[in-house]
Amino acid sequence: MAGEHGLLVETGSLAVSHRLDAVLRTARPAGVVEIVPGPETVLVVAPGADQGLLRSRLDELLGEAVLGSSEPGGALFGPAGAGQEVVVIPVVYDGEDLDSVAELAGMSVDDVIARHTGRELVVGWLGFAPGFAYLTGLDPALHLPRLATPRTSVPAGSVAIAGPYSAIYPTASPGGWRLLGRTTTRIWDVDAEPPSLFRPGTRVRFEPA
Repeated sequence: MAGEHGLLVETGSLAVSHRLDAVLRTARPAGVVEIVPGPETVLVVAPGADQGLLRSRLDELLGEAVLGSSEPGGALFGPAGAGQEVVVIPVVYDGEDLDSVAELAGMSVDDVIARHTGRELVVGWLGFAPGFAYLTGLDPALHLPRLATPRTSVPAGSVAIAGPYSAIYPTASPGGWRLLGRTTTRIWDVDAEPPSLFRPGTRVRFEPA
């Protein structure tokens, strides 16, 4: 249980979380109003649902997700993710931390940009703030710690890295990630449906603007 109306499913891996999230959204059990995937969990919120029946159904779907994640092509994407179009994000690489990232990584600024744009990333989960997506698959050469002192305000659209992740700040907020650049692509819009451009399993590629 997770609160009065929630069940927290322990998946054990991001791949299984993605599969379970996709299955639940395709065939949503009765009473489920919210599905929140995480790195190794999926929170299912279902006020008024029969908790016993829901728990039994979630156990079945978890088993399917575990099997599906071991199939070819199932390591990163759920059923809805395989073959989906890549979201391309144009970036102006002029971030405040770009030079220091290059110095810490032991490479040139051009190399940092090439590494950041040279591979597809995958949305692992959303958290921290509405629309803030943790993008997995960042080149290991760019795995750097967060800033020792976070900024009090980071502009919306800032493209950043921290640890093994990259991200785009959906709105202005405090933050300690290292800023590589900025994009004009709107990734969070409260008037859109859905409001977030990203969902777990979405494939993302950055390119120089």
